[in-house]
Amino acid sequence: MKKVKVALIGAGLRGINYLEYALSHPHELEVVAVAEPVKERRENFQARHGLEESMCFEHWDDLFQAPKMADAVLICTQDQQHFEPTMQALQAGYHVLLEKPMSPDPGECIRMGEMASQAGLVFSICHVLRYTPFFQTLKSLLADGAIGRLMSIQHNENVGYWHQAHSFVRGNWRRKEDSSPMILAKSCHDLDILLWLAGADCVKVSSFGTLSHFTASEAPEGAPLRCLDGCPVADECLYYAPDQYLTEDTNWPTSAISDDMSFEARYKALQEGPYGRCVYHCDNNVVDHQVVNLEFEGGITAAFTMSAFTRDVSRTIKLMGTTGEIRGAMEKNEIEIIHFGSGKVERITFGDMGGHVGHGGGDMKLMSDFLKLVRADAKAQGLTSADHSVQSHLMAFAAEESRIAGEVIRLKEFEQRYAVREPSV
Repeated sequence: MKKVKVALIGAGLRGINYLEYALSHPHELEVVAVAEPVKERRENFQARHGLEESMCFEHWDDLFQAPKMADAVLICTQDQQHFEPTMQALQAGYHVLLEKPMSPDPGECIRMGEMASQAGLVFSICHVLRYTPFFQTLKSLLADGAIGRLMSIQHNENVGYWHQAHSFVRGNWRRKEDSSPMILAKSCHDLDILLWLAGADCVKVSSFGTLSHFTASEAPEGAPLRCLDGCPVADECLYYAPDQYLTEDTNWPTSAISDDMSFEARYKALQEGPYGRCVYHCDNNVVDHQVVNLEFEGGITAAFTMSAFTRDVSRTIKLMGTTGEIRGAMEKNEIEIIHFGSGKVERITFGDMGGHVGHGGGDMKLMSDFLKLVRADAKAQGLTSADHSVQSHLMAFAAEESRIAGEVIRLKEFEQRYAVREPSV
């Protein structure tokens, strides 16, 4: 088996997690370089993978100016930093695995997909849910006709109140202008799954949602700008930062607030950084709840709900067909098939598939599949290739436009607005 060599651009939590695969499968994958502007992150990654100093770069420009050093690159930068390194990587002849979302700009998503097609390179998006045993089983059941003809889908992404506060109120994805709309940043996974399960092109989108709770008008009386500045409701507030980040548990999400996990460094991060702010006095502007309605070719409909106001971080789904229905809870590793007429109920359960951080086992399966595509060294259509992912991204952009404008969006017309056109001569 050919060992694939990869370089990482963006040594944050996602990139580090994906490349644990290299440590557990050293005969399949070798990490040979990293580009990361934060010195401590770069050095930690260098030490973990035994990289030469000459193969550690501050910026992706420096990496791409060097002679081609790997078969592929993983791009795990922030949302608005995806387009440029992806285009450079494809132009330099690298296969690419890109963290989702592809880009916060629909035109850039289309252009990246076109570039990969022209270059004849593998270009996969980290839509890891397609690789989970849970969703692959649902797809197989539909293909086998377990509930007859699929008619409609109800799908919920239960964000979790604490996860919303961490990532979308205090964290990197709190502002649409700095990252992307929440329906894209958090739920492009889910729209992609709905497209995959429906097995047909999406034709119409409508959406409703707002930022309702995490605002100054909802702040408790006397709440300061920062939790450590003598909050009068510290004992009862669900979002009091020290209760979240100053415990003995330094796993995610605490690991996101500082590169140094000492108590002193974390305390300083709460004093000075974004994670110590009162959730009612942040500069966040993404929604905290949203619904999206979708119609696919052939008449299949789907209703998707994303909400911060849940206890658990989980996904639940109901698939309704002409002869039965399927109910599933991803984090519980449970699927239930109910047959009409006979009333027969079948249950499928899975073992521990890697939990929330590993996306139910999807992360490592995604890496394995990407490596197989790269070894083939030819244009290949992977399960999450850009050809598939561009449409689900456009569904997210259309949902955001519908939410703001209050209109039903026809996806084909929406796509044509951003379609790649050859410059006139």
